[in-house]
Amino acid sequence: MEREQALEELKGRLKSENLLRHSFAVEAIMRELAFYFKEDIDKWGIAGLLHDIDYDKTAGDPAKHGLVGAEILETLDVESSIVYAIKAHNDYHGIERKRKIDKALYCASPMAVVISACTAVLPSKKVEDLTVEFVMEKINEEGFINDTELQQIKSCENLGIGLEEFVKISIKAVQSI
Repeated sequence: MEREQALEELKGRLKSENLLRHSFAVEAIMRELAFYFKEDIDKWGIAGLLHDIDYDKTAGDPAKHGLVGAEILETLDVESSIVYAIKAHNDYHGIERKRKIDKALYCASPMAVVISACTAVLPSKKVEDLTVEFVMEKINEEGFINDTELQQIKSCENLGIGLEEFVKISIKAVQSI
């Protein structure tokens, strides 16, 4: 699937501007991680862009999130590795994250949330002013993010990336959009 078609499908299913912005941020992080690992940048980007395509449909029922998205994407003939990564990004399903793309999506989505939250508390409210040090401080601040999101973000180590390096890659990615 080309990005233009993916974006059209996403916009047709998500009504919230915040969710669309989140999807763009996850897409950017996934693309940057693919570059870092010398993987397929477009494929990883599509996985990030479409990972919450079912969010409006599954709101209030997290046990279905990802599974409904997979069904949607299968009808659109999206590559099976992307569909699998999207199913595996939700812990509810207990699906093993086998490949780098699966592991990357799992930690990229909450990282996009953290970058957004960190930007919101900056005096300037500008992502360009975000630093690795600031994000690391906020990640370690009691109550800034919940423990589940923190554990997901720290799972970047399963990719062979330390937390600080992952934060650096993620900030660079989101600042690029």
